[in-house]
Amino acid sequence: MAYRAPVEQIRFILDHVVGFSEVAATDRFAEASADTVQAILTEAGRIASEVFAPLNRAGDLNPARLENGVVRSSPGYAGGFAALAEGGWIGLSADAAHGGMGMPLSLNVGVNEMLSGACLALQLNPLLTQGQIDALEHHADDAIKALYLPRLISGEWSGTMNLTEPGAGSDVGALTSRAEPAGDGTYRITGQKIFITWGDGDLTENICHAVLARLPDAPAGTRGISLFMVPKFIPDENGRPGTANSLRVVSLEHKLGIHGSPTCVMSFEGATGWLIGQENKGMAAMFTMMNSARLGVGIQGVGVAEAALQQAVEYATERNQMGPIIRHPDVRRMLAVGRAEVFAARAICLACGVALDMARATGGAEWAARAAFLTPIAKAHGTDVGCRVADMGVQVHGGMGYIEETGAAQFLRDARITPIYEGTNGIQAMDLVGRKLSDDGAAAMNLLDEVLDGAQSAQAGLPDLANHVWQAAETLREATQDLLERQPDDRFAGAVPYLAAFARVLGAHFHLRAAAAGGGDQVTLARIYITRVLPHFAADLTEARAGLADLEAISDGALAGVPG
Repeated sequence: MAYRAPVEQIRFILDHVVGFSEVAATDRFAEASADTVQAILTEAGRIASEVFAPLNRAGDLNPARLENGVVRSSPGYAGGFAALAEGGWIGLSADAAHGGMGMPLSLNVGVNEMLSGACLALQLNPLLTQGQIDALEHHADDAIKALYLPRLISGEWSGTMNLTEPGAGSDVGALTSRAEPAGDGTYRITGQKIFITWGDGDLTENICHAVLARLPDAPAGTRGISLFMVPKFIPDENGRPGTANSLRVVSLEHKLGIHGSPTCVMSFEGATGWLIGQENKGMAAMFTMMNSARLGVGIQGVGVAEAALQQAVEYATERNQMGPIIRHPDVRRMLAVGRAEVFAARAICLACGVALDMARATGGAEWAARAAFLTPIAKAHGTDVGCRVADMGVQVHGGMGYIEETGAAQFLRDARITPIYEGTNGIQAMDLVGRKLSDDGAAAMNLLDEVLDGAQSAQAGLPDLANHVWQAAETLREATQDLLERQPDDRFAGAVPYLAAFARVLGAHFHLRAAAAGGGDQVTLARIYITRVLPHFAADLTEARAGLADLEAISDGALAGVPG
């Protein structure tokens, strides 16, 4: 199957659903004209379809490998990465002062969807670099910015995130990596990190590791963590890669999917590093990088879902069992629901990008709060949809979906990591009902007001659909108020279904907007979503409000299947 980048679908959502025109109307993003947006999406779509997509299967069958301490990339990856770097795509939304294009992040979200749908394992490399660029722009001193940003933006160098350790995953505060001042403004970094995406490779001439470590006498927990830049090769006086640093790849993980993306165990052995930001304030800088990556991972889920759905539709069109199976009601149901789910998840991610752009362009606190609230929803829901639709794609293929040669299973294997990395979806949900509701629910209620107003406006043209959306938003408002009155652990017990419910209501809202703007198939697609997907929100909220008591009451033995 030939992947087709969904350029027009992304453009439609930007133009008619998520309010990109507000972004283009700001002084900061005035260059993001309609013609420029179309040109960027079209060319990025061409690279995704013609350059990245042919590499997807090759990376799965020929994984990255470790040879003599150096990671060798999958066949064709170097050429694919070079095409991306030479076109300036890594710096699409980076600051123009350091060589970036300065385009809106929401536009970059659309580009990243197409690249990840075409070849997720390769797209992970520039995604991590973009996250590091964002962190350096916000937190690094001028010297580090001047040295690293132009080279990261150009694709000469790439960036990684080194957070997780064998004993410190979600509990970041338990990390033990050390940073000792060297007396010359540098630090000696010692420790081991695991699950480091693209921790090494042969695509760029230097690899820049953002490493969390603890200074001597630092406070315990996350309050005592600092962030350091630790390059593979120490730059010389001309900014070129010089002496090899004291770090190495211990091994590569053997994974379920994304085989072309090397996941490294890294050892830092007194490696030279430079402080990013302030001492003991590393989590703030790392969270800048992680929040950027979380939206990026959400759209990865959407990208894989789009690719899996395209292949499933093509297979269903060609496969004959008493006629083309695409005419069979249940196959048609799976494909239609899948298409409706992809549209909604894509709109949520793009809406999050627009909110981030507006916060950056205007400094508005309400835009920042909106973006913060949407980020965990975009990450968790986008990746859940990626897994659901990829799984559906296998089912549409039937027995052939379970056979590797069709490629349907690769989408499911690749997508399965996305609900896990950059903060598991359970952590995203806990963040949503914890930190993101700590404003007494103001950001949540503002979004629900928007959904209610949208449903009211659609009453004249689409009364039946609008009524469903309005009632769902009202029910979600009541459930949100209920959660606000509960203790944290009681909220956390229902956090995942609450996030799912909120995502489904937002998805219905965006479908309703699309139906009003597009008519025809957009109305039909909205009807499918609102009548077949939205109703699940009620069950989600029932579980969300069930609380913690029954979960605490069940014994560990019963969970293990040996009740007392």
